[in-house]
Amino acid sequence: MLSYEAARAKVMEVIRARRCAPPPATETVEFAADPKKVLGRILAENIPADRNYPPFNRATRDGFAVRAADAAEVGSKLRLIGESRAGGPFDGTVEPGTCVHIMTGAAMPRGANTIVMVEDAQVEGETIVVGKPARASAHFVLEGQETRVGESVVKKGTRLGYAELAMAVQVGRSRLLVTKKPRVAILSTGDEIVPVDQPPKKFQIRNTNSISLAAQVALAGGEALMLGNVPDDVGKLTAKIEEALDADILILTGGVSVGKYDHVEQVLRELACDFYFDAVAIRPGKPAVFGFCNKTPVFGLPGNPVSTMVTFELFVVPAIELLSGFSPHPLALFKAKLAHPINEKPPLAHFLPARVTWPGGEPTVEVIHWEGSGDIGSVVRGNCFLAVHESKLTYAAGDWASVLPRRGLF
Repeated sequence: MLSYEAARAKVMEVIRARRCAPPPATETVEFAADPKKVLGRILAENIPADRNYPPFNRATRDGFAVRAADAAEVGSKLRLIGESRAGGPFDGTVEPGTCVHIMTGAAMPRGANTIVMVEDAQVEGETIVVGKPARASAHFVLEGQETRVGESVVKKGTRLGYAELAMAVQVGRSRLLVTKKPRVAILSTGDEIVPVDQPPKKFQIRNTNSISLAAQVALAGGEALMLGNVPDDVGKLTAKIEEALDADILILTGGVSVGKYDHVEQVLRELACDFYFDAVAIRPGKPAVFGFCNKTPVFGLPGNPVSTMVTFELFVVPAIELLSGFSPHPLALFKAKLAHPINEKPPLAHFLPARVTWPGGEPTVEVIHWEGSGDIGSVVRGNCFLAVHESKLTYAAGDWASVLPRRGLF
């Protein structure tokens, strides 16, 4: 049985090996009217700068543009001859003994080589009195110091966030070539599952996994194809899986354990699926399955909703990222101090519903009481999972421990 780190690495290794060609499909998207169209997408081209940035020597402080030699001593007096503001540059030259009032973002006038900040000078009519010695090249950015024309300002393979979109617009781009979102088919299984709009009988439950998985797929950068639920019937399950294998990724929930009516692995084997693991040393989520059916990666996730949520984050997210043309990051764990002691059972790693807060500015994590992997409410009451590695299962209050944030909440 693999550790979760080894299972995650296996997913990436196999997908890289079996889906190395062709590269992800691409499309050009106009986003100026609706940035959400490309937010979170993976850029499929380099974006070059259309000119130097800044395109002129740009002030970074409000003050007075001067010759440094004229303002080297406290008490030096300089004659004001004009102003330079953003979009309205001074058209003359700063000669010896003169200065120009300048605003943040404005162009440095000819002849000036430094800025005396407004708080370091006193204005007396048309004259300023220097209150602090000036030094050359202070408080402005040279033309091209940020970016040179032709340089890539956002590189291929980058996930597009608000800063990347602002940079694209800065260099004149309102259309971007991005990879298409991987189509992720979601199929739940089980006789006890009913749709959300159907009142459940006493021993039935609503199809929560399809909804939570579709949301997780969207947050990870994929396009969810919700195929509903199939009962615990081998023939019907086979037909539905064959239909779903047209997707880029197939996720099945439920039916992956060893119960009498757990048919998912049996059906996948009959469809000549190659398996790479069918159990992982974690709680919740131990009976997680990963394989390939023809050209489609297939994940069999446990049916209990907390298990489904955890195993998706651990194993499906890197698959979506790879098929999007993005290099997966390591698992986004961070450290927080435990509010109370914990003592978990070997030999598994544990992902426990938890809540992290920042009292006094220091991250502190508290495990949420839960009633097992069917308890969605425990996840709702938290905002993360406490990740307890199998190599260290006992912690005292105040110890630093690893936290896995819930995607979309941080």
